[in-house]
Amino acid sequence: MPSKKYGKKATKKISKVMHEYGKGKLKMGRSGKKVKSRKQAIAIGISEARKAGGKVPKQKTKNRRK
Repeated sequence: MPSKKYGKKATKKISKVMHEYGKGKLKMGRSGKKVKSRKQAIAIGISEARKAGGKVPKQKTKNRRK
């Protein structure tokens, strides 16, 4: 069930990524290393959902350099 923050498409994408993480098959970008952190897995899921055009909140710019 999608929340107010995330749309249906984004929820499905994040769910798929977390399923991969649970099975131990989720890998990072170019290096192809296995993801060990749950937080990193969620970040990858949100990133993929954003690229796919799902409803995802904007990134916070507090800690990012301009």
